[in-house]
Amino acid sequence: MPEKVPDLRRLGQFIAIAESGSITAAAAVLHISQQALSSSLQQLEKDLNATLFQREGRRLTLTPAGELLLTEGRSLLAAAHTVADRVAQTAGGAAEVFVVGHTPALSGSEAYARLEPAIVAFPDTSFTFRQLYPDQLAAAVLGGEVHLGLRRGIVPTNELATAVVGYDRVRLAVPREHRLAAQPVVDIRELAGERIALWAPPAASYYSDFLMGACRRAGFEPDYVVSRVQGAATVAAPLTTGAVTFVTTAAGEAMGGRVVVTELEPPLLVGAQALWQRHTSSAVRDALLSQV
Repeated sequence: MPEKVPDLRRLGQFIAIAESGSITAAAAVLHISQQALSSSLQQLEKDLNATLFQREGRRLTLTPAGELLLTEGRSLLAAAHTVADRVAQTAGGAAEVFVVGHTPALSGSEAYARLEPAIVAFPDTSFTFRQLYPDQLAAAVLGGEVHLGLRRGIVPTNELATAVVGYDRVRLAVPREHRLAAQPVVDIRELAGERIALWAPPAASYYSDFLMGACRRAGFEPDYVVSRVQGAATVAAPLTTGAVTFVTTAAGEAMGGRVVVTELEPPLLVGAQALWQRHTSSAVRDALLSQV
């Protein structure tokens, strides 16, 4: 009977081949001979009883089985590295540090509020919060540098485990002198013709796509500008762009009274999504998810 559990070293070499597109290129990256790498691949295919590449001369194309192994293998290998790191840290007596990453659309205070039940439940654990852009966040979670990611919008992914950890009401932030600043409630249709500040252009951010979609459902094509000041609180965007922006900040004055946050109608809710490495366990993470 063939061994059904892939050897992690061979799995890593397979991923290098798939990402490089050839055994020659992967061998150069891994600093091993082409013959050794080819033999490793053949043994992995034998272990799994599966053909992983279609071979057309020197060109390699992933088979359906290879595509599956590439997706699952990345997360499995990442989890193995994470487990090894955690074991080494525990053996060395290092204090546990739980790293939380969050996108700019979800502020540090909002991220803290999501994690507070776990922070209270684990008084001996240190927590570090890092702000990362969406593509950086997913890569950091998969690589193990971030133990839990939080982002706006519900984004499907095969490489990471995810869960919706809540919904927040979207509101509108405008400059103090804006025509809509005196209105306690703004109908989204009143934004037709207004420039809307975003943190990332549509197609580069699921959250931006979500907001632009809400405008289109209201019957108008949104005019947008990407904020030139990145990493700041979203409610600050009206100050640097002169545009209105969507926020999840509480209604009222903000930024020393220079920005006004008003309610938006009809109600628009946006999800907050947690993401983490598959094939890993975490008592801290479980405490967070148990509150959902």
